Amino acid sequence: MSNQKESPSFTTLDTDATDTLKVAKSTEPEYLKSQTVNQMRSGSKLLVEALQHEDVDFIFGYPGGAVLPLYDTFYDGQIKHILARHEQGATHAAEGYARVSGKTGVVVVTSGPGATNAITGITDAHSDSLPLVVFTGQVATPGIGKDAFQEADLLSMTTPITKQNYQVKNVEDIPRIVHEAFHVANSGRKGPVVIDFPKDMGILSTNVGLSNEINLPGYDVKSEPEAEDIQTLVSYIKEAERPVILAGAGINHSKSNQLLTEFVTKHQIPTVTTLLGLGAIPYEHPLFLGMGGMHGSYASNMALTECDLLINLGSRFDDRLASKPDAFAPNAKIVHVDIDPSEINKVIDTDLGIVADCKRVLEALFSENVSTAPHEQWIQYCKANKQKHPFKYDNDDSTFSKPQIAIEYIGKITHGEAIVTTDVGQHQMWAAQFYPFKNHGQWVTSGGLGTMGFGIPSAIGAQLAEPDKTVVCFVGDGGFQMTNQEMALLPEYHLNVKIVLINNGTLGMVKQWQDKFFNQRFSHSVFNDQPDFMKMAEAYGINGYLIDTPDKLESQIDAAFAHEGPALIEVRISPVEPVTPMVPSGKANNEMEGL
Repeated sequence: MSNQKESPSFTTLDTDATDTLKVAKSTEPEYLKSQTVNQMRSGSKLLVEALQHEDVDFIFGYPGGAVLPLYDTFYDGQIKHILARHEQGATHAAEGYARVSGKTGVVVVTSGPGATNAITGITDAHSDSLPLVVFTGQVATPGIGKDAFQEADLLSMTTPITKQNYQVKNVEDIPRIVHEAFHVANSGRKGPVVIDFPKDMGILSTNVGLSNEINLPGYDVKSEPEAEDIQTLVSYIKEAERPVILAGAGINHSKSNQLLTEFVTKHQIPTVTTLLGLGAIPYEHPLFLGMGGMHGSYASNMALTECDLLINLGSRFDDRLASKPDAFAPNAKIVHVDIDPSEINKVIDTDLGIVADCKRVLEALFSENVSTAPHEQWIQYCKANKQKHPFKYDNDDSTFSKPQIAIEYIGKITHGEAIVTTDVGQHQMWAAQFYPFKNHGQWVTSGGLGTMGFGIPSAIGAQLAEPDKTVVCFVGDGGFQMTNQEMALLPEYHLNVKIVLINNGTLGMVKQWQDKFFNQRFSHSVFNDQPDFMKMAEAYGINGYLIDTPDKLESQIDAAFAHEGPALIEVRISPVEPVTPMVPSGKANNEMEGL
């Protein structure tokens, strides 16, 4: 139903107002037709209707005073609400849901500290281009700007970390604002949108209808490439003798991994991914060289350095990939495809910048008669580098288990098909190096912001998005202790997440840097005491499996994965186990150490 032209009328919430939200989402079109012109609903009920209109499955949230009118409406259960144990956990869970489902994650938090606790997750989503709509409670309109209890200026705080933010000032604007927010969040370069929701906006009533209106002057998403740019790219491919494709998160966001794999296979172009691009091409593909950058493979980093054509599909050339921009692909023509025009020439000067969706570019290339110059020698060189310097580890430790072996074994028993979420640190890099990803949407990690505490709540969101798939969450003992309270949700919502705790008793990546760059001055990077993680698992009603010697590794992992329900697998590893290889910060990609 379109918006009514007559002026809406307002009243305080009528406790006898008819609740029209009992119709299932599957019959929503009929439900919308049943709306009457003058039907009065509170702002809270109107907001829930608007969320149903956007096909929202889950709300991740935490209640408080400013959002009580809204939570009173949630009581009727039209949309499933997931009660997190901390607002940061709610936002990370919404990120995991968004990453895996491709839909927009929805978060509701209260004003003041509730909203500020969510800022970490909002920033993380902004860094990694994940679509969220976050409703931050706000004090009632008359109290705004008067230092009211639990007031915080969320519009100012979130302006640099969102694609768009709103404050609802008139209840009749709710449908339009919600519809615009979902459009912005999940179009173009995806990202978070904040809607600041004053308490009285949930209480006032209106007769306004739902909206498909979008009034965003200047917001123009360009997804189709220019024909001239495609012709130029085709000519580059025809001439190149040492071509390389760099696949970033844009391939996964655009769901074009199958197209990319077909293109790579047809034209025999060696391919590198970024950390967030893992899954863009199957791990076992003969032309996949691995992840590039700081902890990337030798074959990938040498290919990036020695290529004569670099085709970047959906990567932003971040500093973990291009730590020394002046020495990045120094002899190559560089093509950068990105849906965000601000990324073109921001870090690396390009010979050809194409502002478009990666999928549209690949489709356009398939419609062209693309041929390549002979480059068999280049392919053999890249494959030889991959064979000569694979990711490796020493396996002569009889005291501690090897994290790499644990990850490889889990990859084997899950056939490379699990959804893998991680926290941030050494375990994240080992998972990126050793898990054999097959598809897009499998890899859920914090890339741009590097947020410790991301792992467990993101696994919850991922499992809700794909309840029939295996979800494995790799965490370190540092990040685990930041958001492990979210484990309470696993038995509550019957989520079969397997948490693999890689425990070295330290902040491993911090300690590794202190070892290499700070003369082994291990300042506050070692935990002098740890809780009993097995008892913690028991306290949360989760089965615990301890691997404290290498001989227990396979049997304990098998038992955990055979268990129908959530599990915590603690793998005790050496406190001096490093992530290798490594490109020191500020060095070129071919200056790898620890090979």
